[in-house]
Amino acid sequence: MTVKLQDLLIAFHSLTLDSKPVIAHASLSAFGQIQGGAETVVSALLAVFDSVVMPTFTYKTMLTPLTGPEANAINYGAGTDANRMAEFFDPQMPADPLMGIVAETLRKRPCASRSAHPILSFVGVNAEVALAAQNLADPLAPIGVLARQGGCVLLLGVNHSVNSSIHYAEKLAGRKQFVRWALTAQGVRECPGFPGCSAGFQSIAPAVERGTRRARIGSAVVLGVPLEMLIEAVVERIKNDPLALLCQQADCARCTEIRIHHTAG
Repeated sequence: MTVKLQDLLIAFHSLTLDSKPVIAHASLSAFGQIQGGAETVVSALLAVFDSVVMPTFTYKTMLTPLTGPEANAINYGAGTDANRMAEFFDPQMPADPLMGIVAETLRKRPCASRSAHPILSFVGVNAEVALAAQNLADPLAPIGVLARQGGCVLLLGVNHSVNSSIHYAEKLAGRKQFVRWALTAQGVRECPGFPGCSAGFQSIAPAVERGTRRARIGSAVVLGVPLEMLIEAVVERIKNDPLALLCQQADCARCTEIRIHHTAG
């Protein structure tokens, strides 16, 4: 079955989120065959939702310095080869492939605007207030604005393990954040507020089940989750269990550091 624009429009409208801003995460391959590919998905999003935001993070700008703050889940001085390949951040830089082709396609739309964070930028259409809230010290601020506007997370063929809004809630809950560095035209910039690992985020799904809206498009399931409910659920979970939503991978430096931080505390 080939998914067409009309199929996407019907499914998005069925979520009854039309007048709400959305922050979307998408896997194009999860849908199967889509007529027109990522361009069709972006066209459908912009036709249905008043305001659309997607992450367009650029990890290729990152550098590893020789020294830095302790307990930062980074091996200082070990990134010599990677540092040589780092690129200067530019607003026209493509989004990292991990963000998906749909995010990159939205970035290329003439009507889209992009925030200027050298690692954690967002792209949006009709989202100027949210994008303008971002700064180096508060890279996830656009998510907070969308939440206050009554916005929703839209997961297109993906689950909560790619849900950047959970990182925003982690910070509100007091979870340890990290520092990273980026190469820019103004020099190397220190970027605080860098989030932890997201591999364990799917475990929040039962807590937001009652407010989650679903639609099927081709072989993919689309989920719509109110941001305020999601943030409240994550904050409550972490307040009750400071180690909640961490991954179980023994080699995950960030989750390991968070565990050490709370054990020491």
